[in-house]
This record gives sequence, C-alpha cells and structure tokens, in this order.
Amino acid sequence: MTRAIVVGANSSIAQSVIEQLLSGQVVEQVTAISRDTNSQLQEKFGSSLRWVCCDYSEEAMKEVCVNLRSPENDFSHVFICNGLLHTEQIAPEKRLEDINTEKLQTVFHANTIVPMLWLANLAPLLRSKIDCTVAVFSARVGSIEDNRSGGWYAYRASKSALNMLIKTASIEYRRRAPNVKLIAFHPGTTDTQLSKPFQSNVPEGKLFTPNFVASSLVGIMENLDRESGAEFLDWAGTPITW
Repeated sequence: MTRAIVVGANSSIAQSVIEQLLSGQVVEQVTAISRDTNSQLQEKFGSSLRWVCCDYSEEAMKEVCVNLRSPENDFSHVFICNGLLHTEQIAPEKRLEDINTEKLQTVFHANTIVPMLWLANLAPLLRSKIDCTVAVFSARVGSIEDNRSGGWYAYRASKSALNMLIKTASIEYRRRAPNVKLIAFHPGTTDTQLSKPFQSNVPEGKLFTPNFVASSLVGIMENLDRESGAEFLDWAGTPITW
C-alpha cells in the first residue's frame, strides 16, 4: 500500500490535494492531519482517508508521528501545508514601524517552526525502499534574491528561514533517508482565505483555484529530478532563486 500524509489538511489547497490523491488513485490511503476533522471528505473517501487531530504543540506532533510508524513506512507523498499571512490582529507590515515582537513570533511559529518540527518528526517514518517526495508550502516572497518591493517583513523572513531549513534538512535527509526528495513549493496566489484581502491586486488569470494548484503540485512531484538536492519551485514547476 502506498500512502500519503497531508499536514494542515483543512486548508483549501490541502483538501484539494486529498481529492487529487484519492480520486486519481495516486495513493491508496491518505493520513490527514489538522486541528479538526472534515466530515464531508471523510464520508466521501471512507477508510482511504484517515483523519488525525493535532493541536500543533511539539508534544502532539511527536505523538502523531510515533503513532504513524509501521514496519512498511510506505509513504510516497508528504504535504506540509501550514502557513499564516494575516489574522484579525495581524496584517503584513508596510513600514518598519509596523514590526513588533508578538507579530514576528506568531508568524515565525506558524510559517517556520511548525513545518520544521514536522520535517524533524517525520524523518523516521519516511526511510523506505520507495521514493518519497515532501512538499513544504513556502512563498516566492521568501526568496531573498527576488525581493524587489520590500514590506511584509514577518512573512518574507519566516518563509526565507523556512527555505533555509528545508535546504539544510535535505542534506541530512540524503544521508539518513536517501529515498526522500524535499521541495519548497510556491502555489501562486490562490483563491483562499489567506489571499482574500489581497486579491484585488492580482493580475487577470493569476488567481488560481485550489484544485488547479493541487493538480499542478501532484504533477510536479511525479516528475522531479530525484538526484538533485532540495528545490524551490512554483506552481508551474519553474525554479525560484533561494
């Protein structure tokens, strides 16, 4: 049996990923991890979809990963979809004066620390004879080279830090689990709650549906150069400078 793990499974893109994987028979079973279950998807896919609730505390993440261990460790796809751009209290900074400790800590925790803890705790599960690809959701604004407009300090920096952690983790993964390929994935501007306040600035044809992004990502994961190290790719499979 080939299986997949989808973390942050109640986001719009993650739900579309689950649909793509199971409806397209890419894998036989998906373990979805989120704070709450999705009864509609659970009912649709039955035993092919295993839903695990997690509050994203470090202890809970460790427990989830321990419980997922099996002799086969037959995971072929992992999606880490966690991310935070804004809340009712937090908006992307436009000026230096908008920066404060609480915002930085909150955004870094969601965008950098939580995904990295998943990468660390999942490592023992992913060592296998079968190829496994881990896609961690990043963002083009996390590219240091590509930063031409400034602003969005916490979000940019948290994604840049995440990219460094992905690239660093990939080096250790290649020693400990050479079957695993890591990618940082930029989904583009997608019609989700995360992008709602900023969609008016999106050029025509560049606001993607979650289904389009999920289909693109699953396709990209099937056609990677597995001999290269970690890659930073956009929704079209085009490399982004780190």
